[in-house]
Amino acid sequence: MTRIEDATDEPGGAAAEPSGGLSKSVRWERMLALLADRRRLSVTEVAELFGTSESTVRRDFDQMADRQLAHRTHGGIVAASVAYGLPGRYGKQLDDRQRLAEAAAHLVTQRHADQAVIGFNGGRTTTLVAKALGELSDQRSEHAARTGEHVYTIVTSALNIAAELVLRPQLRTVCLGGTARAQSYELTGPMAVSMARTLWLDVLVLGMVGIDAQAGLTCGDPDEAGVTSALVEHSRHVIAVGTSDKVGERSFAQICDISRITTLVTDSGATEEQLAPLREAGVEVIVV
Repeated sequence: MTRIEDATDEPGGAAAEPSGGLSKSVRWERMLALLADRRRLSVTEVAELFGTSESTVRRDFDQMADRQLAHRTHGGIVAASVAYGLPGRYGKQLDDRQRLAEAAAHLVTQRHADQAVIGFNGGRTTTLVAKALGELSDQRSEHAARTGEHVYTIVTSALNIAAELVLRPQLRTVCLGGTARAQSYELTGPMAVSMARTLWLDVLVLGMVGIDAQAGLTCGDPDEAGVTSALVEHSRHVIAVGTSDKVGERSFAQICDISRITTLVTDSGATEEQLAPLREAGVEVIVV
């Protein structure tokens, strides 16, 4: 079982404040969810809600403003119209989804060296993985800004993931062309498929509606499946990420056969009986 921790919140390796038991990534996720709902937050109310110091909250607010996730005001922040324009469901993540997203991000950094090309399709979990990967690469941002070198190249079919990562100078972000779907922020259509087939990825982080040994990976929309399938075809490794309720399920449109999946990262809610067929099919299963 993989344990994910935020060792520091500040440059230089200083120990992070416990912040009510929340890691920085979870703390930010919940603050952004509150901001999307309330449109305005104060330092005092967030410190009380999360049981952390006002100095930590001020630092969080300053960093959010630096990344254009919000506008800084005296004593707080206000929502930026383009900063967190996801449907409300994206701001209300379960702890297991956040945990497996952080595990998947760490897995990518451990197994793929600098300059790797990393792909993401759209979805709640892949959005969290992308954000966690961005945070893991933040310590390299100053070097990237000075030298123009990129730690990773990110290829995505999701507008919201591109908007999240493009603010980080250490990452080069490539967004596929196509028609945007309001339901998922994913780009679909012939242009997206055509562009996906011209790019080669070291690893694709792949979200889905269902993963099943016979049906493979599936989702609910054939257009999204077509674009994601093209990315799968051009990826050396494919890491499927999904909560345990996706295991053993199948949806309308197939993305790829199970043989194309290198690794599945899921939570402990999946039973061994559910996971055994995937292991037998050659999939590495990581439970967090």
